[in-house]
Amino acid sequence: MKFNVKKLVLSGLFLALALVLPFFTGQIPQIGGMLCPMHLPVILCGFVCGGGWGAAVGFVAPLLRYLLFQMPPIYPTGLAMAFEMAVYGFVCGWLYLRLSGHKWRIYPALISAMVLGRVVWGIVRLILAGLSAQSFTMAAFISGALLTAIPGILLQLVLVPLLVTALERAKVMPHERRAV
Repeated sequence: MKFNVKKLVLSGLFLALALVLPFFTGQIPQIGGMLCPMHLPVILCGFVCGGGWGAAVGFVAPLLRYLLFQMPPIYPTGLAMAFEMAVYGFVCGWLYLRLSGHKWRIYPALISAMVLGRVVWGIVRLILAGLSAQSFTMAAFISGALLTAIPGILLQLVLVPLLVTALERAKVMPHERRAV
């Protein structure tokens, strides 16, 4: 595996954005929770740098943000988010690369990542609830994974394809397969 400094630098940029963006929405916690500001840079990292880099940034972002700013709370929120966002970054990058050559590949990659990430979040929350003798119901899953996140989901479905398309046109996608 060839080490790529450009991907390292871009991943660092996306990690920094994941740490900083919540400050813009964090003044009103309900809005921050709804818009999912940490998710956008992680998803973009997956598209731009690839699945491995996206997974790494996704896993590290909530943990590092907790260490630096004590937000999000590490247990259970931060731990569940770490796994959820690692899946976002990995699936976006992996599937985007595998669908190379397909005109609408951004959408299947993004939607698959969003669904799988939320499922993983629910599984991790269920495991953590079991470890601490708490309950995690299907209603809590639906509320946390879907209902409260609808504005963030819509934002991701609109903004991410626009940004990725712009980056494709600008030829900033370093992990994209090249035609031989």
